[in-house]
Amino acid sequence: MQLDLYVNTLGRHLKQQFGGKVRKLSVDGDFTCPNRDGSIGKGGCTFCNVDAFVKPQQQMMPIGEQLDARKAELKHKNIRYLAYFQAYTSTYAEVEYLRGMYQQALADDSVVGLCIGTRPDCVPDAVLEMLAEYQTQGKEVWLELGVQTAHDETLKKINRGHDFAAFQQAVARAHQHGLKVCAHLILGLPGEQPEHYMQSLNAVLAEDIAGIKLHPLHVVEGSTMAKAWQAGRLQTMTQQHYVEQAVKLIRHTPAHVVYHRVSAHARPPVLLAPNWCQNKWLALTDIAKKLAAEGPQGSALATK
Repeated sequence: MQLDLYVNTLGRHLKQQFGGKVRKLSVDGDFTCPNRDGSIGKGGCTFCNVDAFVKPQQQMMPIGEQLDARKAELKHKNIRYLAYFQAYTSTYAEVEYLRGMYQQALADDSVVGLCIGTRPDCVPDAVLEMLAEYQTQGKEVWLELGVQTAHDETLKKINRGHDFAAFQQAVARAHQHGLKVCAHLILGLPGEQPEHYMQSLNAVLAEDIAGIKLHPLHVVEGSTMAKAWQAGRLQTMTQQHYVEQAVKLIRHTPAHVVYHRVSAHARPPVLLAPNWCQNKWLALTDIAKKLAAEGPQGSALATK
């Protein structure tokens, strides 16, 4: 079942804008994180292990070669791409270093823009100005801010190293530069219940964000949470529960907001739990079916 019939997906948004298929390609700029190098903390967020979404051999390759390798894997023809700087904090470096990384990606004629994954406490004005320059040049630019939850108690519990106010401030400054912001939210964080998910959704929507990325909590090898899970102190969401909560949030999201992701997966053996996250299509299919039955994105708002 086709998800973009019921959700304003990034793929649908980009096809409308560019008149053809545009796909994200993840690249690694060899960045680190202030929550790992001691600037604000050590050990990183308790859920984090970058190997869950980056191939080790990819980290050693120049950006252009990474793009070529990913395109060769996909074997697509006549489509365009967004270079997605995903791993760790992709604005955590000197501006000229960042410019060099981003320019390597944009030097590929098939790359029409950038998605920059980062933390809300790592977006200085100089970086925002540079990203705005690319947008002025006609590039598609998305600033993806990992906030994960709007609840400060949870942010502290997962060792995030910032509060929700940091996200609000970063979004306000990004808007001053005319940049689109995508907020990352994780469902299933320790101590959170469905009411927390809805509160987080409403809190990020109140900041007039342009995009949302949802995914369930993954327990991955090498993370702090892995120890808690292995000791039986952490439970993960079932697929059914995640689908129910994701559909509820999507139906309470205005139709103009772009969903970059409504589920996610990790590769074994890095993934420890939940097992259903090995195949993202299982949840995506169920989400599409449930939206078809209950109503598409934004439909719950129309009844209020």
